[in-house]
Amino acid sequence: MTKSSLIPGRIISLGAYSAFVPAALPPALEWTPRLIGVLSDADRLIGRLAGEGGRLPNPHVLMRPFVRREAVLSSKIEGTQATLGELLAAEAGAAVERSPEDLREVGNYVSALEHGISLLKELPLCVRLVRELHVKLMEGVRGQNAAPGVFRTTQNWIGRPGSTLATANFIPPPPGEVEPCLAAWEKFLHESDLPPLVTIALAHYQFEAIHPFLDGNGRVGRLLITLFLIERKILPTPLLYLSAFFEAARRDYYDGLRGVSARGAWSEWLEYFLQGVARMSEDALSRATRINDLLAHWHDKLAGHSTNTPLRVLGLLAANPFVTITGAANQLSLAFTTAQRAIERLERNGIVQQASDAKRDRVYCAQALLDILEEPAHLKPFYAENG
Repeated sequence: MTKSSLIPGRIISLGAYSAFVPAALPPALEWTPRLIGVLSDADRLIGRLAGEGGRLPNPHVLMRPFVRREAVLSSKIEGTQATLGELLAAEAGAAVERSPEDLREVGNYVSALEHGISLLKELPLCVRLVRELHVKLMEGVRGQNAAPGVFRTTQNWIGRPGSTLATANFIPPPPGEVEPCLAAWEKFLHESDLPPLVTIALAHYQFEAIHPFLDGNGRVGRLLITLFLIERKILPTPLLYLSAFFEAARRDYYDGLRGVSARGAWSEWLEYFLQGVARMSEDALSRATRINDLLAHWHDKLAGHSTNTPLRVLGLLAANPFVTITGAANQLSLAFTTAQRAIERLERNGIVQQASDAKRDRVYCAQALLDILEEPAHLKPFYAENG
């Protein structure tokens, strides 16, 4: 294979700066034994997650906190500081100290992902879907003036805070090249005969290289990974997310993307991405299994009581470890006092603890559940290990 066959695009000189226009996918790939092995490992583990995850008692209920965990971690990569506990507590009706702006940004990610899953019932992954995701993502938050759903008409760039076009680390295609690049990107997604995980690894790089919006590109690009896995029926429900892998060592993530743009380092990028799929498949299955085991243990503790209301409240905790009496009463169509007695029974059994000092509108938390969800992924830096 010649070095020229690995060139990922062309450089356009625009006077004081030069922009990068990625070549249409797919590139010529070198199927080394190492790359084949990493792909095999990723396929095996995501297949195990699909099989065993689908057999869990409540995978569709578990989707809710897993989606929110992904939203927090993907937004954190972009500098948003809200935690998963804060987001879940706010959704349950608790007052939290985090700025409403940060919570809204994370909440928008959840809305965008749920909207994307709904759209897949009528649309394939395509440029139109990308626009709709961006509208949901940018609604009412910082960057909303960056034309939600509209591809940029000015030059953007990637670099350290305060950088300019002259000092940027990377300058994506000029505005006039954005839509042709996206048309080629969409064509590749629809026509690729490469293994699905390789297809989405290449498509993710390409989307980040095109950088079609003035803001929100990283979050849209990460949303598309999850939506691809759902569209291709690789997973029955969105339990796998790569933001935790990318967040664990952001430098590795950005080095991988830059390595392709700078020197056509496709193999290194694919190995990194596929290792992320493998490790996060293991992580997701471990979390989902532990959550279900814990819920089953609590179910046994509560079984046999004269009323099944505490068990119904326990079902709410699978979707959100935070609960209020008013929230439980509304969701389960119960009288306030009935919901109160049920939550008090959970409290006596050590399942929930009061999470606020308020005398009214008390918030309760199943801390053991929240701990599983908030536990950092145990990951090693990729390039330090594989350099």
